[in-house]
Amino acid sequence: MPHRSVPHPTAPDESAGSRPADLRPFMAAFPTGVSVVTTLDSDSVPHGLTCTSLASVALEPATLVVCIRAASPTLAVLLAEGHFALNLLHERARGTSDLFASGAPDRFDRVEWRLPLGAGGPHLTADAHAVADCAVVRTVGFGDHTAVFAEVRRVTVREDRDPLLYGLRRYAPWSAAAAAPQPAAPAAPHRDLPAALRPAAPEGGTRVVR
Repeated sequence: MPHRSVPHPTAPDESAGSRPADLRPFMAAFPTGVSVVTTLDSDSVPHGLTCTSLASVALEPATLVVCIRAASPTLAVLLAEGHFALNLLHERARGTSDLFASGAPDRFDRVEWRLPLGAGGPHLTADAHAVADCAVVRTVGFGDHTAVFAEVRRVTVREDRDPLLYGLRRYAPWSAAAAAPQPAAPAAPHRDLPAALRPAAPEGGTRVVR
């Protein structure tokens, strides 16, 4: 049966006129990587912005979603042209993150970029450790943002750079986080049982054999 989305009824406290929750402190407590969305308009002028709101949607077809402020000029170009590049910034690219978040009109003059054949938008060659070239397949407007669903046509990854992280309104390098000692793995409680008596693994990404 096809899934049908049904709006939730208004909660009693909302109908009573209470102030809506401020989502920003909650999302600040969820550290993420940092990306720059780039695209070109019909006159080949580059546009771009810093974005931390992105997620994978499906592996087949390869699809992701980025959420962009509805009033963004970059979003308007991206929707008009139907394609973009998603540049994941490496840990030495904090300045580029700040630059593209600032909306400075000369931001593309202050970074190194190129446009490979078939690219969805400019590749930030000096600042990105991975780039996904994307084609827009669907958009959903909600409140003050637009969710852009895009099919990934090509992925380019550099193995010699680590990601830049952002959370609690601060940047952090992945290399520092990864260098922290890891907790010891707990012993499996059923490892001494015969295989036939061990409980099945949970279903999901793991294949369960019964």
